[in-house]
Amino acid sequence: MRDRMNVYFPPALLKQIADLADRKGLSRSAIVEAAVASFLSPDGADRREAAFTRRLDRLSRQVQRLERNVGISTETLALFVRFWLTITPPLPSDAQAAAQVKGRERYEGFIEALGRRLQKGQSLLQEIPNDIAGITTPEPLEDSTDGE
Repeated sequence: MRDRMNVYFPPALLKQIADLADRKGLSRSAIVEAAVASFLSPDGADRREAAFTRRLDRLSRQVQRLERNVGISTETLALFVRFWLTITPPLPSDAQAAAQVKGRERYEGFIEALGRRLQKGQSLLQEIPNDIAGITTPEPLEDSTDGE
């Protein structure tokens, strides 16, 4: 046996209930009953908590990957700068103007090569596991602006 209860809904909500009932082939009473039962269900909070936990776990893994990638990028840059500073001798003042012009040319070539590489979807972070495993993917260096 069922007891009758009169409730009042805003017109927009009543339209949503009616549309859902039509799509599912159910009565509006069945839709409202299922919604109230779900709302009053004690495991509703557990399901929400489980969903939040899954999302937080996924976010944690993404942040860990970002942290690892930033760490690799930072170490790569630091190693390059240390190497460059170690092997690059200071230039005499009369050769600095020519070196600056050559440096700008090389930088433009670097930016072009970087752009091509990013367009292809290539990434140093993707190559590192292959390099560590001993798998090499030779890529020709394109330094057409060097002129030497």
